[in-house]
Amino acid sequence: MSSFDGRAGLIQRVVPNYRYPFFNALAQACTSGLSIFTGEPRSGEMITTVDDLKDARLVKGWNFHIFDGRYYICIQLGLMNWLRDWSPDVLIVEANPRYLRTSETVRWMHRRGRPVVGWGLGAPPTAGPMAGLRITRRKNFIRQFDAMITYSQSGAAEYAALGFPQDRIFVAANAVTPPPDHPMPTRSALIEKGKAQVLFVGRLQARKKIDNLLTACAQLPQTLQPSLTIIGDGPAREEMEKLAQKIYPEAIFTGALYGQPLENQFRAADLFVLPGTGGLAIQQAMSFGLPVIAAEADGTQADLVRPGNGWQVPPSDITALQTAMEQALRDIPALRQKGAESYRIVSQEINLDRMVAVFIKALNRTMA
Repeated sequence: MSSFDGRAGLIQRVVPNYRYPFFNALAQACTSGLSIFTGEPRSGEMITTVDDLKDARLVKGWNFHIFDGRYYICIQLGLMNWLRDWSPDVLIVEANPRYLRTSETVRWMHRRGRPVVGWGLGAPPTAGPMAGLRITRRKNFIRQFDAMITYSQSGAAEYAALGFPQDRIFVAANAVTPPPDHPMPTRSALIEKGKAQVLFVGRLQARKKIDNLLTACAQLPQTLQPSLTIIGDGPAREEMEKLAQKIYPEAIFTGALYGQPLENQFRAADLFVLPGTGGLAIQQAMSFGLPVIAAEADGTQADLVRPGNGWQVPPSDITALQTAMEQALRDIPALRQKGAESYRIVSQEINLDRMVAVFIKALNRTMA
């Protein structure tokens, strides 16, 4: 794997557990060291964070959050002391204008002739009152970066539409696991136990639309209704369990699973469904040869979920979700073929190694 020879710094509002493998792998590719500044999530977010990293220097400050919900802003206290202490050759920051000290860190780096790389989802089109002003502010915000890393081709197109130079935009498809080191699980061309096994993995919160998944399962023809396993925990768990008892008692809630117990669930499943936003578990599911149904959300799913390995459905469209599930479960041989394509994609195209390689490429390009 390629490497970066300078000192790298990275600022994250929080470092969730699922990022542990990525940040360690990135640190291993930064031969002069990687230091990460971070803080704690807002109360109620229920994000399990990393306390230490094996290969990176993790420094914790204090996140001072103002307002709630999607209107929150964050001031990271202790950030400038960390920046002066570590003094990185290049800095990676989240490209989120809600983090109010970002521009200050960029100015500090640029005064010393050092580049800053923004890392973001993209910049969806803006409409409505004061759209012109909001677009101008967004342009000014991303213009301060020397390069942009985004998760998807759609995110890259959005940054380019705002005038950011295309040759300084890098697409690092979101991944949480390396290329699979196990063979693709063998699954029969038939459903062996009478019911297909459908799997959901993620935090149980409203935006995940688990209610839509329960409703879609309940509306399937009786002969196609699957065994549904919902893995994860979160603020909506109690509500979703009560809903399942009313409309789809076949659903099983396991709570959060990790390691071998989670892998066993992936191996036993026939289909992975993510009806709401998010999508990190998609890549892990694909590494076990699972076809995927995913809601069209922030664009990060578009590069992962294709006609060859699954279905994308409009968000909050229960009918579309039900139709996709019915199509999937009526043709099991075709479903197995889609699963094989999922395995190929994460083996060859989208995995943790590829994601790290793109970050290293962006770092080296900004220092050239």
